[in-house]
Amino acid sequence: MRYVAGLDGGGTKTAVTVADEFGRTVHAFASGAINYNGQDEASIALSFRAIMAEIERAAGGLSNVAQLCIGAAGVSNPVVRERLAANVRECGYAGGLLITGDHETALIGALDSPVGMILIAGTGSICYGANDAGLSHRAGGCGYLIDDEGSGYSIGRDLLTAVAKANDGRIPPTVITGLVYERLAMTTVRELIGFAHDKRTNKKDIAALAPLLTAACEAGDAVAMAIVKRSAASLLELVVPVAEKLALQDGRLVLAGSVLLKNAYVRGAFEALLKQAYPGMSCVDAPADASGGAVRMALSALAQ
Repeated sequence: MRYVAGLDGGGTKTAVTVADEFGRTVHAFASGAINYNGQDEASIALSFRAIMAEIERAAGGLSNVAQLCIGAAGVSNPVVRERLAANVRECGYAGGLLITGDHETALIGALDSPVGMILIAGTGSICYGANDAGLSHRAGGCGYLIDDEGSGYSIGRDLLTAVAKANDGRIPPTVITGLVYERLAMTTVRELIGFAHDKRTNKKDIAALAPLLTAACEAGDAVAMAIVKRSAASLLELVVPVAEKLALQDGRLVLAGSVLLKNAYVRGAFEALLKQAYPGMSCVDAPADASGGAVRMALSALAQ
């Protein structure tokens, strides 16, 4: 029996599905992140060793795995694909290997088709689409240092900014201050600055603050609602060029990532803006992870 494996490498974790050559799932699990734009090389190597060892157990040996597909965040970085491939090969895997963006695997996982659009707002943000003419386009996904507006990282950063601005009087007092201090076990902006600039603090630590936005909105905080409005507008900004270039204004838009699937305020504001811009566009929630889409891509590559 031959097997395939699909990896959904998000910003904070990796979901993995192992299936037989007929597409039947034999094992599914989660492991550490493999995103080179947010993790250090040593931790990624450890994650890959754990992932490949688990795949080996599920398939009865890596030699039984005929095709592996990795859908990973951060593959737009020119060197990431080579590093991911090297990680896999260093674990002793010699079979077929396909490395693509997690937006592609998520789209196929949600629609069971490569045609459509997906908007991801998790740790990072990106919109990707493909039409039945074979054309594709993406917007965003350039990493947290220069992009990722509307993402969990962006929201977390905005929450930290709100605390700093409220502290020195640039904006009115906000409940965000107490929420952030409580979460981080801090009491001063000086401590907050130390946290934000600590080399040990990475983008997932900042993104982990994003759920606090919901509590602030529930309290009716004006600063929090302004962050919601700004985030929703940034996410719509990602959708527009994809929909226009691919003539998908009346198509289906897959929504993925914790910001869109778990923050009702951001999602509500985004859908209201989307309805104004594209009344004929419908939204579909993505599955829990995109490793199933990666499996479908692996099976497709196996059949070629």
